Amino acid sequence: MQIQHIEMAVKGASAKTKSGQVFGHSRKQPKMFRAGLYARVSTQDQQTLPLQMRAVREYAATRGWTIVLQVKEVGSGVSERELRQKLMEAARRREIDIVLVWRLDRWGRSLPDLVSTLEELNHLGVGFVSLTEALDLTTSTGRAMAGLLSVFAAFEHEILRERVRAGLEHARQNGKRLGRPATAAVKSAEIRKLHHAGISKAEIARRLDIGRTSVRRILADASSNSAASNKQRRK
Repeated sequence: MQIQHIEMAVKGASAKTKSGQVFGHSRKQPKMFRAGLYARVSTQDQQTLPLQMRAVREYAATRGWTIVLQVKEVGSGVSERELRQKLMEAARRREIDIVLVWRLDRWGRSLPDLVSTLEELNHLGVGFVSLTEALDLTTSTGRAMAGLLSVFAAFEHEILRERVRAGLEHARQNGKRLGRPATAAVKSAEIRKLHHAGISKAEIARRLDIGRTSVRRILADASSNSAASNKQRRK
């Protein structure tokens, strides 16, 4: 069923390609762009990778683009798209003029990540086309759509911030202590007392269940403060 769905999508994408019905795509004479192709599948869906690559290659050929780089990646969930960096690096070196992908969610692991990479490509003067969504960011209409994506990303970020704030307020109302846990500093008086009693730093750390580095730092600070205080009194 999954493969049949992909095959139907490939046929639909091919039809769009031949008719020129790509969102924001005009019917002007095609330019000789250098294209980088990107396809990504999950570890459980690797059989669809050839279908994706066939669709983007056919589209590039129809637009008259020269394919200079093809990247195929297999991963799962929202994991890092390490091989995607090859295309980004090629764009930064001005080795490609356009990035062509099968679908937007194949390229971006999240909406903010998608918007961030599209903004960088736009800054570099490199176009971006997603075949399944019929989205062409080399055109004014397509760039307007990219602007909407930025708005949605900002909206998503604000929603997450509101949820975090609401969660913190709920925790406070329930009497939960927020922030970092207490550190060895709260035991500084006890550390100094044990040290004056002749207990070694290692033994102090063991007794109080804190790091020896923390013990040494607190004792050093105490010694510095004491020296400064004595010097001030002499003045």
